[in-house]
Amino acid sequence: MKRTIRFIVFSSLSFAILATSRFTSESAPTVCFANEAVGGGRFKPTWKSLAKHETPDWFRDAKFGIYTHWGPVTVGAEDGPGGVQWYGCNMYKPNSPTFKYHRKRFGDQHQVGYKDIVSLFKAEKFDAEGWAKLFAASGAKFAGPVAIHHDNFAMWDSALTEWDSMDKGPKRDITGELEKAIRKHGMKFIATFHHGFSWRYFEPSYKYDGADPKYAGLYCQAHEPDAPPTKEFMNQWLGKVNEVVKKYQPDLIWFDFGLGNEKRNCITPEYQQRMFADYYNWAARNNRQVGVAHKHRHIHAHTGILDFERGREDKLVPYPWLTDTSVGPWFCQKSSPYKSADQLVDVLVDIVSKNGCMLLNVGPAADGTIPLEAQQLMLGIGRWLKVNDKAIYNTRPWQTFGEGPTRNIGGGFSERKDKPFTSEDIRFTCSKDGKTIYAVVLDWPGAGTTVTIQSLADKPGAVDITDVKLLGHNGKLSWKRNQVGLKIQMPSKKPCEYAFVFKITCSE
Repeated sequence: MKRTIRFIVFSSLSFAILATSRFTSESAPTVCFANEAVGGGRFKPTWKSLAKHETPDWFRDAKFGIYTHWGPVTVGAEDGPGGVQWYGCNMYKPNSPTFKYHRKRFGDQHQVGYKDIVSLFKAEKFDAEGWAKLFAASGAKFAGPVAIHHDNFAMWDSALTEWDSMDKGPKRDITGELEKAIRKHGMKFIATFHHGFSWRYFEPSYKYDGADPKYAGLYCQAHEPDAPPTKEFMNQWLGKVNEVVKKYQPDLIWFDFGLGNEKRNCITPEYQQRMFADYYNWAARNNRQVGVAHKHRHIHAHTGILDFERGREDKLVPYPWLTDTSVGPWFCQKSSPYKSADQLVDVLVDIVSKNGCMLLNVGPAADGTIPLEAQQLMLGIGRWLKVNDKAIYNTRPWQTFGEGPTRNIGGGFSERKDKPFTSEDIRFTCSKDGKTIYAVVLDWPGAGTTVTIQSLADKPGAVDITDVKLLGHNGKLSWKRNQVGLKIQMPSKKPCEYAFVFKITCSE
């Protein structure tokens, strides 16, 4: 049976899609560039031109966002063995525990493949409004879904593929519902894209049901391992990004690996540059301030916001950047432990002190509910921010990011080497006008003890301090300053649960 689908023509983007296509059992949709339009707008698809784009102030002010790894992979992964996000790949590798788990639970991969997992993804309890309320209560200033992961399943109503959440599985426009709910609660909307790796992700499936060309819209065209992607694949990659931009107008788009310059990365520089130019020009035409986050220093040398997966900078840097990490596993997995709110608050403070922002993931269950433990953790962050938000939102780095014995190792995937912060570890931020310094003590020193902040010692050239307060504490503090440091006596009770913020007022 064939069905005709009319494609949206992106007149306001520099990528055009053929007006009509048919999804059949033999073929996937076809897309093409409108080459005459690619150069239109202020930004050209060259690194030199793209370098003119500036990171928006709203991103520098927001500091904290939330996103969600959720989709068909959750159906198989939440009760299965490790490597959650790799379920659709590992289920086809005979030496993987996931292969054995899938065969036992669902059946032989020649007949019951990932395509059949998609049909089991119903999202029957998904509540976009409930999610958005939770995100807002957690203190997030921007939020949104993983729009498409490595599994190539689009979590929106797409005209480019039948493998989307409107045509398959939930039969709902997940991204569209979240966009409306998130904006309703005053947050910026983001969308993240991981499908640059889809070309590699399903390579093991070609010995099983992925070899059938009628499923190429999901598994990609069958090819030899490490074969370069086709132009059709890269056109699809770019077309899906531009479709989300046109339909849902995200304030930030974020990219997983797949854009690198290593052999196994897929998207060529030509297509990378077109993506940036398309988005920047769309934003310019619509008077929007937008950003693009990615993981590649060679691209960041020209444009975009540098992102560190489960890691961060180890020093104060002049450019704004992003950490993406998670409350636990990326996708929901019932056997995996969660972090603590205390731990995540400390990491958030450390990130902000170094000119960064944090994007925190939560993995909903397959039915669309957010696990209770994850909810409690997120609300714990929100309670801390209600007391101490002035030290986070709308701030800028101070002269130094901090002091104390504990340091993190810089770079992606470094958080597993983190050591717990102590009461001797202090991190700094300051107001935009520089008149207020916030000193955050990352563990409770003890009632009545004296905290010494050496970076605020009374030395030539140092700022003049006129007042010291502890956020959340109503009483006056006893403090003095000498050449050793600013010495502050702690009150008898904690003003909040985790890190503790001194508001230090300076004279002009």
